[in-house]
Amino acid sequence: MEPDVLGPPYERQTIDLGTDDEGPVVATVVRRHAERPTGRAVLYVHGFVDYFFQTHLADFFAERGWDFYALDLRKYGRSLLPGQTPNFCRDISDYFPELDAAAEIIRKDDGHDTLLAMGHSTGGLILSLWADARRDSGTVDGLVLNSPFFDLNAPWAVRRPLAAAVSRLGRRAPHRILPFGLGTVYGESIHSDHRGEWTYDLAWKPLAGFPVRAGWLNAIRTGQRRLRAGLDIQVPVLLACSTRSFRGTRWHDNATLADAVLDVEHMVRYAPRLGRHVTLARFDGGLHDLTLSGPAVRKKVFDEVGRWAEAFLAAGPTAPAGPAPTGPGLTAQSPTDVESTVGTAAPPESRRSSADAADAATSGG
Repeated sequence: MEPDVLGPPYERQTIDLGTDDEGPVVATVVRRHAERPTGRAVLYVHGFVDYFFQTHLADFFAERGWDFYALDLRKYGRSLLPGQTPNFCRDISDYFPELDAAAEIIRKDDGHDTLLAMGHSTGGLILSLWADARRDSGTVDGLVLNSPFFDLNAPWAVRRPLAAAVSRLGRRAPHRILPFGLGTVYGESIHSDHRGEWTYDLAWKPLAGFPVRAGWLNAIRTGQRRLRAGLDIQVPVLLACSTRSFRGTRWHDNATLADAVLDVEHMVRYAPRLGRHVTLARFDGGLHDLTLSGPAVRKKVFDEVGRWAEAFLAAGPTAPAGPAPTGPGLTAQSPTDVESTVGTAAPPESRRSSADAADAATSGG
């Protein structure tokens, strides 16, 4: 590996993914070794209009003996090449080759025996579908989803009939720019030039995002429908999100205490469709990227992730006092100031055949 733009102790490795209609394609793995490695590793995947810059997240894992790896997906951040359409894909499975390659680096090249995958927002959707597709390979031992993108944050008519029409457009004219975007509220809430505490490259993560294109939206909608129909992820999953969403398009101080990008109730609703062993934790005052929340909330998020990893992957500084919880369903952590929800997951066949029948009928398939 070569030095990364973050400087020591970060290194990076470029993954050659061949070419597409825009030329050469690459992805980038960023690595930080723990001082006292334990044979365990984290693979972090960012969201839309994003890249890895959250060094405090790497610090948290490294201090616990985890080697930390982050993947800048093709056409994102470090992997965005001149002439490419930023953050564009035609199908979620387009990202599977770089995920497979990153996992091989972690497992085979660097010799780790435990791999925890952690995805934020769109990265959470991508990792969920990848973990389901690789469920029989033993590639991943656990999955942490930070505010995953399970549905469009829009009224029903936009999420279903209109989205179906846009999906058809996406197949015919994938690069067509759609007349809506992400807005600036969330960016204002996190960037240090505005109302946040974080500094990052606005060329790779613009305040108002990149244009939303029809082909990308078709890929997202197709992936979300696949997930809502029911996955069969075999490893333990922790889904973490805020307790509330902020829906304003102009700045308000409430945006500093809520998810200003997605509807958190969508995450809660579809959590049981991931697999048979899902833990849900909700954080009062959490931002869309929970790891960028205010210091008090951020600490609770990290404490919860650490406790969950200790329980389900036996991965803490000391082994858990008792056996990890077992059995199907949606379980809950219950720390102070973290709202938890308990539910039961139906078998994959039942989830596929019933819960989304109306959705499929009204959304044009």
